[in-house]
Amino acid sequence: MTSMKRRALLGALASSPLFTFPAFAQSSTNLKISHQFPGGTITEGDFRDRLTRMFAQEVEKRTNGALKFSIYPGSSLMKTNAQFSAMRKGALDLSLVPISYSGGEMPEVNIGLMPGLITSYEQGYKFKDAEVGRAFDDMLKAKGIQMVSWIWQAGGMASRTKPIIEPEDARGLKVRGGSREMDMILKEAGAAVVSVPSNEIYAAMQTGAMDAALTSSTSLISFRLEEVSKALTTGRGKSYWFMLEPLMMSKAVFDKLPKDQQNAIMTVGAELEAFARKSAQEDDNRVAEVYQKAGAKVADLNEATVKKWQDIARRTAWRDYAAKNENCNKLMHLAEKLV
Repeated sequence: MTSMKRRALLGALASSPLFTFPAFAQSSTNLKISHQFPGGTITEGDFRDRLTRMFAQEVEKRTNGALKFSIYPGSSLMKTNAQFSAMRKGALDLSLVPISYSGGEMPEVNIGLMPGLITSYEQGYKFKDAEVGRAFDDMLKAKGIQMVSWIWQAGGMASRTKPIIEPEDARGLKVRGGSREMDMILKEAGAAVVSVPSNEIYAAMQTGAMDAALTSSTSLISFRLEEVSKALTTGRGKSYWFMLEPLMMSKAVFDKLPKDQQNAIMTVGAELEAFARKSAQEDDNRVAEVYQKAGAKVADLNEATVKKWQDIARRTAWRDYAAKNENCNKLMHLAEKLV
């Protein structure tokens, strides 16, 4: 059969209503999500792990399976402090991690755990759409990070000894703050600071290397710190410790995806912010119950006490951060409009 006859026959078959070309299965892309928190299920466990599973399930559904996800809890894929840098390089797809952990690499991100800057969930969830949030988002994109879900959490102080409420209560103790700026106000209050990620607090308190630790209410529960604590100062109602712990994605990986898949990721990420806020606030209350049941003394902060810590922050951490570079100065100026 000549090539002309062969093409004519194929053309006739293709135009026949009884003829169909074989269907090819759509290939899918598998993305990895890493975080430091205990693993669970989509309905049980640390809400941050649950959020990653809800995100994965919903994005897979909306992309008809074109995007699939593997979740690695408990820093099982890579060490906690390596995740941010790995995303910037395109070596990790997504991570849910306290953004202030990367302050050594990028000082601008420490605004995400700036003492006394955010003192309520209302303020925190205005951040994203305010001028400061837009500037922060643009800066992160330029550095290789795509914000997906903006998650804010209040925090409290677990202590092996006594409740740490007023600044003077921290004097002489070894305390974990969670960011350079938080450590600055602790030092000003007379404490010695210890720097470890939240998944290493238990061991440090158990051995006595640390007397007390500031961390989110959810981490106070998930890492079972009530087992090594005699006192808790909660973040319910009032707190000078609010942390931005977002779900983030490598911009290099995000940019390679088709537009419809990018839209699915960003839409689902934004929708899950309501779940994150509700869950964090529930944990602010639940943590008090957990610690009381374990026999710890539980205390809360009032507005006057928060203002004392905030005043220390203004003259130390806020000023130091703004002096870091032009970006930090701009972000601090814009953020103060939310205070």
